[in-house]
Amino acid sequence: MDKVITQEVITKRKKKSLLIALFTLALLVSAAGLIRAAFRSSLQKSAITTAVVEMGTIENTITASGIMQPEFEQVITSPIEASIEKVLMDAGSTVNTGQSVLLLDKTASQTEYDKATFQLETKRNGIAKLKLELDKSFSDLQSNNDIKQLHINSLAASLEDAKRLYKAGGGTKEDIEKAELDLKVAQLEKKQLENEIKSKQQTMRLEMRESELAADIQENELKGLQRKLQLANIVATRPGVVTWVNKNIGASIHQGESLVRIADLSSFKVTGSISDSYVDQLHNGMSAIVLINEVPFRGTVTSINPSVQNGVISFDVQLEEHSNKLFRPNMKVEVYLVTDAKSNVMKVANGPAFKGAAVQDIFILKDGKAQRRTVHIGMTNFDFVELKDGVQPGEVVITSDMSDYKNAKEITIKN
Repeated sequence: MDKVITQEVITKRKKKSLLIALFTLALLVSAAGLIRAAFRSSLQKSAITTAVVEMGTIENTITASGIMQPEFEQVITSPIEASIEKVLMDAGSTVNTGQSVLLLDKTASQTEYDKATFQLETKRNGIAKLKLELDKSFSDLQSNNDIKQLHINSLAASLEDAKRLYKAGGGTKEDIEKAELDLKVAQLEKKQLENEIKSKQQTMRLEMRESELAADIQENELKGLQRKLQLANIVATRPGVVTWVNKNIGASIHQGESLVRIADLSSFKVTGSISDSYVDQLHNGMSAIVLINEVPFRGTVTSINPSVQNGVISFDVQLEEHSNKLFRPNMKVEVYLVTDAKSNVMKVANGPAFKGAAVQDIFILKDGKAQRRTVHIGMTNFDFVELKDGVQPGEVVITSDMSDYKNAKEITIKN
């Protein structure tokens, strides 16, 4: 007769089976770890990289990104309202000083220049005509003044005759009075004419000066237009490479609109960018290291953009070496900003073994064995890591990634 198994018994059996399964799994994992440790207690020397602990100077750096750019780039703008007639140089072309890059249609500006030239010539002729008219008017006034003087002389003589005649008994007192009155009137008329001559002289000077100033202004405007026409011959003012050119042939161009950019590839700088979280550590004059194809180039931060865009702040680095065959426009480079430096410290070449922690375990290679040691990490940069303790100068550190051996105290290194 079958016996009914209670639910309590069934539950106990399930728990017992689960415990057995978990215990078995733990044994398997432990066995796998032991087997793994046994197999990895040795390592081929060719599979690791090493570096010798040395005494020296180390710099602490923060990492930024950068773009190599020409230090000088000329932007040529249109000096006149015109249209693009022909593009002579494409982007990437090398140009020399005085070489044409682009042709503008200057017909409208040339017509304006010719018209202004004719107007200036007309004004110059008008000034000459005005001078002649003023000279004639002044000459007429001067002649009238001379005539007035002759008339005064005649009246003065008549007055003397009247006086003598009166003394001789042949004239009257009224004749003398009339002669005196005529003389005074003539003298007043002459004085009035002399005042008119002075006024005319001042007026002539003002009219001439005003006309000459107007002509000078127009001449300066004409010279400015002539200079703009000369500048409308779009030529390179220094040797370099065309980095951009407006190729919209026939398009209307406004005065001041960009036409060509020419970069001087004899001198480069780096425009860097870094997270604004480092803004407190960034300052003008700080040293910088630019890495190109693993080749370092020293430089100095010369300017910092005060504005932050999308959480990024930009800065310029002036390189000690302004030109090098490795430099290329718009090439992306690694930038390391030096925030601090120490001298006479223990340091070792940086590598995958160093994870960035302040305290970590490393392996020292000695007598064919790799021995685990705990060290304190100081300054770091892309080249070196400062080791504060745990090692001695001259010891050999394994710099390759040893995370697979984190539980091993010692590893045999096979040749």
